[in-house]
Amino acid sequence: MFDDFMEDEWNSLDELLSRYEQVKNGEASGLMDEEDFEKVIEYFFQNSNEEQALLACDIAATYYPFSTTISLLKAEILVQGQKYGQALRILDDLEKNDNLNLDGTLLRSDIYLGQFKYDQAAAWLEESSQRFQGKEKMEVLLELTDVYDECEEFDAVFDTLKKVVEIDHRNEEALQKLCFWADFTKRHDESVTIHTLITDEDPYNALAWFNMGAAYQSLKLYEKAIDAYEFCVAIDDKFEFAYRNMADAHMRMKHYQKAIEVLETHMELAKPEDVIFEAIGYCWEKQKDFQKARHFYRKASQLNPQDDTIFYKIGETYAREEQWEKAVKAYSVALHLDKTNASYCMAIGNCLMEMDANSEALVCYLNAVKLKPNNKTTWVALIKGLYIANYYDEALTQIEVAKENCGDKADFRYYKAAVLFELGKSKEALIQLEDALKLSPTKLRTFTSLNSEYLRRSAVNDLIAKYKKK
Repeated sequence: MFDDFMEDEWNSLDELLSRYEQVKNGEASGLMDEEDFEKVIEYFFQNSNEEQALLACDIAATYYPFSTTISLLKAEILVQGQKYGQALRILDDLEKNDNLNLDGTLLRSDIYLGQFKYDQAAAWLEESSQRFQGKEKMEVLLELTDVYDECEEFDAVFDTLKKVVEIDHRNEEALQKLCFWADFTKRHDESVTIHTLITDEDPYNALAWFNMGAAYQSLKLYEKAIDAYEFCVAIDDKFEFAYRNMADAHMRMKHYQKAIEVLETHMELAKPEDVIFEAIGYCWEKQKDFQKARHFYRKASQLNPQDDTIFYKIGETYAREEQWEKAVKAYSVALHLDKTNASYCMAIGNCLMEMDANSEALVCYLNAVKLKPNNKTTWVALIKGLYIANYYDEALTQIEVAKENCGDKADFRYYKAAVLFELGKSKEALIQLEDALKLSPTKLRTFTSLNSEYLRRSAVNDLIAKYKKK
């Protein structure tokens, strides 16, 4: 049936083109109406035959000299060919008789944009918007938002969108854009005000409630955001993004069980997504149900097997349960997917230290240092590993190298003090400890957690007491 329809269309077009050839050759029997000319012009235009399309426009104009449609088609073809001057002259003639032609107004704006005259395009649309009413006015204003976007006048984009929603509270395009630009321009308070006014007048406007929720969420007013999202889904129970955002707000308030319930509702409406499974896994992890957390993290990894962070999170749940071997396997998958991630190397090293595989752990820490030589955290992991493995001389060497790469940090001083105590160099150790306390007394636990025996030394306690008083 479709094939028959297409065949009829082609036969009709062939016949039309044949009649057009007759008109072009001056044969009176081939007269065509205005709509026929439009079809011929569009045929040539769509087939990238600009010359023939313009010729067809000129022939049509001899029969229909006052046709706005023919003139606009010719102007559009000229614009596509970047013949802006000729196109503008056509629009000038049109506007003398009809300055309320929406297509002509928008086409002139396109010409100015093509000439990189952004300010002129914006001024033209601003002026034109005063002449139009209703839907046509909104179309001009929406076009103006795109021009302001090109000009990088982002507050003007927001202000223009406000004008659209003042005319039509349910203009979907404007409401969707308004949500984005409120966030981009950080005008969240204003967005709340705008959408409160809209919902007061139109309480069943789901998109306006969603935008209000998004604005509250950006302001970190999560309870108000959740209330707005609840109104949104009460009106439209299939509003997927409202459920997503609502779950995020619950998670930020640490309402993890409620977030899970909202995400489960989302899954009933939408296709399975790795980010949703990952979010549910995170909520179970925060509730210390690591088995359920892994279940959802694995579901996420099945949908996105190249996401290294999911395998790292699986490793974290095993590490929280002190299942070190399983943790190493999960971390190793993450490292295989991202060989440049120093955090994964350190995580594997930490597990191996817990398994008393000190030599293998130190190799991991060294790899982390190579990957992030200017990162203090990687050096601390290596130095601590050397300390635990009793490689004190090497620890001192690496502390000096760490300083060269990261500068003199309190952490390095605390570790150096501990190493010197282990080497029996108490006086030097106390000097390092005092320097560390001067730099950062709040990091004392870095030192005491290595060996609680240090606190039994009176000289150590005297130093700590001295800096606690300060």
